[in-house]
Amino acid sequence: MPQKLVVGNWKLNGSLAANEALLKACEALAGADIAVCVPFPYLAQAASLLNGMALGAQTVSEFKSGAYTGEVSAEMLAEMGCRYVIVGHSERRTLFGEDDDMVGRKAAAALRAGLVPIVCVGESLGERDSGRVMEVVGSQLGAVWESIGAQGLSRAVIAYEPVWAIGTGRTASAEEAQEVHASIRRWLAKYDVPAAEIRILYGGSVKADNAAALFAMPDVGGGLIGGASLAAGDFMAICRAAVAKRDC
Repeated sequence: MPQKLVVGNWKLNGSLAANEALLKACEALAGADIAVCVPFPYLAQAASLLNGMALGAQTVSEFKSGAYTGEVSAEMLAEMGCRYVIVGHSERRTLFGEDDDMVGRKAAAALRAGLVPIVCVGESLGERDSGRVMEVVGSQLGAVWESIGAQGLSRAVIAYEPVWAIGTGRTASAEEAQEVHASIRRWLAKYDVPAAEIRILYGGSVKADNAAALFAMPDVGGGLIGGASLAAGDFMAICRAAVAKRDC
């Protein structure tokens, strides 16, 4: 399995001064891939301060160009030096009405520009409690598969982020995360995606004190980190946990 990937998602946070201090205190580590996904206005600044880490964005337009005021294309992100882009984050789905089909189109746009889409999937608490986790996750993945096919998914990263664990302080146990990650890997294999090669990240209140247990699970390929990515010490502790568990 590839070495683990840790991605910081800053969400709607940052300032020029705070960003500089944060990024100067973070650095790439041998044995793990590390990236930060920053707000659009800070891409250029972040690109100049990455210390060996990769650059990413938090969303992307499905369109390449045209009369779409406020949108940012995948080609623009690539030109700014991005390697990754998050698509389908639960906040985009819930707050901005992005549906499964749109997420698929955004993933396709990212791939066409040479970016790696981080495709987010996950269930609500009600869906989990009703036993519908893989029904929901499978439907989300299926829409992406319809758009980019098995070959496209083989070039993507999957992020499992249970909606009930994002920003709540509550997290899935390592065993709960492993169960869903293994199910996702089985789903990918069923649809002719080289499942063993795909990195499936866990996203949902990952912190320095639970990262090691999560990363020790055999199907957890890293983490999509929200709030903890805004504190250099916490973020680097999570990254070091990924290095320590890279052979698990």
